[in-house]
Amino acid sequence: MKYMLLIHMNPVVWDGLSEDEKNTVFSGHATFQQTIRDSGEMVMTQALADPSGSATVRVRGGLPAVTDGPYLEAKEFLAGYYLVDCASKERAVELAGLIPDARYTGIEVRQVVFESGMEQ
Repeated sequence: MKYMLLIHMNPVVWDGLSEDEKNTVFSGHATFQQTIRDSGEMVMTQALADPSGSATVRVRGGLPAVTDGPYLEAKEFLAGYYLVDCASKERAVELAGLIPDARYTGIEVRQVVFESGMEQ
């Protein structure tokens, strides 16, 4: 089963970390990635840019309306994710607990229920 391990970050919390704590998070990702590569559970991972440069598109009255910034009025934003293929939700939760950001923020575990290839 595939699971998305969604890393949510609050910039106030991140900005409050020391450089050593931030470096520990960064190096922890390298360790975590090696762990899930070695176990064969790694599918992919991507980190996302700060949401200040994002745009939100909504169609209203048949016309696209674009606004700058993230789509949610919230302090936390989606900072990145891991897509893993593991045996159970329990294992996905266990893996989420190994992500270094989990010490400072939430890691959402969500099962993938549909996947489409890139056929044309």
